[in-house]
Amino acid sequence: MATDTLVSDIYQMIDTKEISDGVDVDKIIDDFGENVKKILKYNITEHKFDRRKLRMSNIGKKDRQLWYSYNGYKGEELMPHTRIKFLYGHLIEEMVLALAKLSGHQVTDEQKRAEVDGIKGSMDCKIDGVLTDVKSSSPYGFKKFKDGSLINDDPFGYVDQIKGYAHSEGTTDVGWLVMDKTNGHLTYLKYDMADESMWYWTKLNFFSIVERIKAIKNIVKLSKPPKRCYKPVPDGKAGNMKLPVGCSYCSFKHECWGDDLRTFIYANGPRYLVEVENVPNVIEVDKDGNKVSV
Repeated sequence: MATDTLVSDIYQMIDTKEISDGVDVDKIIDDFGENVKKILKYNITEHKFDRRKLRMSNIGKKDRQLWYSYNGYKGEELMPHTRIKFLYGHLIEEMVLALAKLSGHQVTDEQKRAEVDGIKGSMDCKIDGVLTDVKSSSPYGFKKFKDGSLINDDPFGYVDQIKGYAHSEGTTDVGWLVMDKTNGHLTYLKYDMADESMWYWTKLNFFSIVERIKAIKNIVKLSKPPKRCYKPVPDGKAGNMKLPVGCSYCSFKHECWGDDLRTFIYANGPRYLVEVENVPNVIEVDKDGNKVSV
């Protein structure tokens, strides 16, 4: 079997309830249950997390964001509902991986340790021999995996993360098995870093992951933060300017933008404005979530 048929095989297995010969259903389900227990326990048990440490999972994040993290800035605390969102994201990813196994595909090297120039991490797995990260995503993010455009818009650093694992493993085939957590759609995006004929090859190989790690190690030790990662974008036609998606998810946006940043609560969530020509007719809150008096 190959990753080219992975999604269709999972769909067929779910639809027909037919399991290929040789698939140990009971073991896969038992392993899934044990992994879910570990995920839940980890997420509800008090544990410390060193944000100053460079890891394989964060080397793809933006330079300025890493600088704030490495230099001990506290940033925003995650809200309880955000922690729950991350929790069920992990649970979804574990379920999707179990479905890949149940559909007859070979899953190996789960949580195998990887290291590049002192930066360590754990890969998700290999599926049919292809180094694979399993992700859950919003519909907006899912589209980038579906159409292959992740390389053009990767605010969470997924590409550099998997390049690190690939370098450690000495492989060039990488991919992402992704579920749209809103509607259950699955997709598999595969990049071949050695295939120069592919449209994404130049961007994917513009710099090596070793060069990236070397650069980041120097950047985080600068006395001042590097330039901002993004420029503001128009918020409709009212003349206001807001933070782009990559900025809005960053926990250091208040440190980065200071008093220029104002938060307005819309029905579909907060909107972060840095230039306000026309004050929105919605509630404004400060960085602690308290309502701002007019």
